[in-house]
Amino acid sequence: MNRTPLLSLTLTALAISGCVSTEDWQEKETLATPEQFTKASVPQLEIKDSLMELFDHQGLNSLVESALENNPELQRSRARLDEVAYSVTRAKSSQLPQLNANAAARRNDPVGGSPDNTYSIGLDASWEVDIWGKIRSDVRASKADLAAAEADYLNAEQSLVGQTMQAWFSLVSAEKILDLDARRVESFQSTENLVSRRFELGEATSTALNLAKTDLENAKADLQASLNNRDQAARTLNQILGSYPDAEYNHETQWPSLDTTVSAGLPSDLLTARPDVVAAYERLIAADERIKVSQSELFPSFRLTADGGRASSVLDDLSSSAFNSWSALAALSVNIFDAGARRSNIGAANSRAEQAYFNYQSVVLNALKEVENALGSEYYLASEETARVSALEAARRSMERAQRDYETGLVTILSLLESQRRVFNTERRVINLKASRLNNRVRLALSVGKGV
Repeated sequence: MNRTPLLSLTLTALAISGCVSTEDWQEKETLATPEQFTKASVPQLEIKDSLMELFDHQGLNSLVESALENNPELQRSRARLDEVAYSVTRAKSSQLPQLNANAAARRNDPVGGSPDNTYSIGLDASWEVDIWGKIRSDVRASKADLAAAEADYLNAEQSLVGQTMQAWFSLVSAEKILDLDARRVESFQSTENLVSRRFELGEATSTALNLAKTDLENAKADLQASLNNRDQAARTLNQILGSYPDAEYNHETQWPSLDTTVSAGLPSDLLTARPDVVAAYERLIAADERIKVSQSELFPSFRLTADGGRASSVLDDLSSSAFNSWSALAALSVNIFDAGARRSNIGAANSRAEQAYFNYQSVVLNALKEVENALGSEYYLASEETARVSALEAARRSMERAQRDYETGLVTILSLLESQRRVFNTERRVINLKASRLNNRVRLALSVGKGV
């Protein structure tokens, strides 16, 4: 397969050439990727650009909207985003002078002397001149943190939509399997009744009757397990919706249509489409900027300070706008010896940037794998479902014939019971396959970064 270096996983390709670190991990080779995904040649249907457009099902879309409004985990992510936004404001504040006001009152009462009062007000101003770009780098790092947090929130939002849809598919699947197992009990009950009548007439053995009862009791046991699975699926969905996790769910549970799909695009599209990739990229930017912050600590700091005020023994005199004292100071501070503490900070900052680099690489590789898996499953699950549906039709015809042949004595009870088991087992697989295809359609949309 022809491969081109579409994904540059080095700092150079990420436009971070301004970093002054000399760590050799920045010289890593780029990742070669294919010109298209392996299964991208699979015929595509109508292209959808958002998760909400995947399925034309109003009930499902209403559930998703309810989850987006009430899910506590998404609300926690929103609060986390707000917290990071305040951190950016705090970082920006260091670029401007700091101004403080103060006021004081003092009473002096000497022994043998006359008491006197002194009142004062003052203003103090200070400003660190950002000669080496330390504060600017810190602001850029904080902005990158905010961009990463915004991407994290989008990722949480998209994940919640996917979880809601998949939880609903699990509930629909559980409902259909519950209905299947109820019909299975009826079918084996009918067979047991038939064998029992034949046994009473002397046309069937006790072995045949016991075999029929065995399958009937197993079907009843499976029905109870299906009831439990259905209730658990309903509780999971209600929890995601932010409501009490009981087993109540009285809305329509029908499969949505699968007549639309999503476009995989190119591998390089993931760099901007998937929020988890964007978040990892922004954290790499932030880590790189914090290397510069650590390095600037080696250089002298330059601070301007000024203060002014007014003092008087008469409180009313403080209303005058003229200060009767003031001072200004320009201070240069240079660290001479710190036992290697600041250089250790630089080394730690480089190590954190290295971690961010490899994390970004890992996130990109995982994203590519998820797309390849989803595209492959899209193809194979559709082919498997076609074969399973054909098998189910054949199994039903076989069961109908076996029932007639058993009544006329042409086949044994074993043949009839086996034909019944084959029908219900195959139908169960078809139901599970339908759920798998729907779940995979959601995974595909999420893997290529389709938004809400």
